[in-house]
Amino acid sequence: MRQALIIGAGIAGPVAAIALQRAGIAATIYESYSGTAESVGGFLTVAVNGQYALRTLELDHCLAAGFPTPDMAISSGSGKLLAAFPYGPTLPNGPVARTISRSDLYTALRAEAQDRGIEILHGKRLLDAESDGSAVRAHFADGSSAVGDLLIGADGLRSRTREIIDAAAPSARYTGLLNTGGYANGVRLASPPGELNLIFGRRAFFGYVVHPDDTVWWFANLPESTEPCPKDLSCMDLRARLVTLFDRDRSPALDIIGRTAALAAPYGTYDFPSVPTWSRDLMIIIGDAAHAASPSAGQGASLAIEDAVVLAHALSEKSSATAAFEHFEQSRRARVERVVAWGKKAGDGKAPGAFGRLIRDHIVFPFFVGPHAGRGKADPLSWIYEFPSHWDALATS
Repeated sequence: MRQALIIGAGIAGPVAAIALQRAGIAATIYESYSGTAESVGGFLTVAVNGQYALRTLELDHCLAAGFPTPDMAISSGSGKLLAAFPYGPTLPNGPVARTISRSDLYTALRAEAQDRGIEILHGKRLLDAESDGSAVRAHFADGSSAVGDLLIGADGLRSRTREIIDAAAPSARYTGLLNTGGYANGVRLASPPGELNLIFGRRAFFGYVVHPDDTVWWFANLPESTEPCPKDLSCMDLRARLVTLFDRDRSPALDIIGRTAALAAPYGTYDFPSVPTWSRDLMIIIGDAAHAASPSAGQGASLAIEDAVVLAHALSEKSSATAAFEHFEQSRRARVERVVAWGKKAGDGKAPGAFGRLIRDHIVFPFFVGPHAGRGKADPLSWIYEFPSHWDALATS
């Protein structure tokens, strides 16, 4: 049986290991964190395309700790409803987009991988790797090494695997936005549970969704034209900054922030317009390592899950890893780069200035979405949620 080395135990890594196992390829996952890192990250929404990919591997139960997020409403900072429509289509048998904490999703996917006999080794920070054409050897910071038939880098935005494959690989692009968020209690809102509310404020962008237990899960994108250093972020009076940014908006942002006990530490958001080289010899990158999208796209997790399924299927169908890697890239590059480009445009619209707000609120949304678009109307972003019709066959391949 072929053996794969998978670098990274976030989302893409465990899903890839499970998909490879179903394709007859054994895998071991190497994670740089010394522990499980279950507290890392806030929350995310897995769109229906990501859920469909999970379903092909019988992993959709890993989203059980989340809650349905079927609808999306978009408003301006003046309180005007700009649009409302479904958050993607509804899958057969009822599933819709689902919001879940990152830690719950990480925990569920890792537990499922281990239940299926897949080993996850912690404290394994990748330093280097080389291939002789028939095998690949990975070297880790703790002095150990491992040999496999192929190596898959699922090691995220700051991927070491990407650098090993191509020393000239581009660096991530700063999007001009900081991200923070939290969980608020005791806020009474008119929004129904599960409706994702996105507010284009006068100075910053705010999003929230009400959990079925009435906790409000929220995030904010703050404009910051210059890429901040960690010291600048650690010294920021975040709560005061948030109050200043949202005090002119007619929205529940200030009430939600005020009822949040702990704010998530702010961090810069990044994407990759294009990574020229995804694979070399017996090594390949997937997920954010290959095509990180801005959080504004809402597709990072779903695209990573898609990658895992498509790569495993390619490896099961093609005669060599090289041929499988080529097929994978041909299948994926156009789609993921289109999503990355759309995510960047969406992020650029979050703090456009007074004139830009006027164009967005009175021309862009009415023309492309329709004034006060109702939930009965088609989702203008339906192309994002599309998934290949042949994926039904992947579940039994």
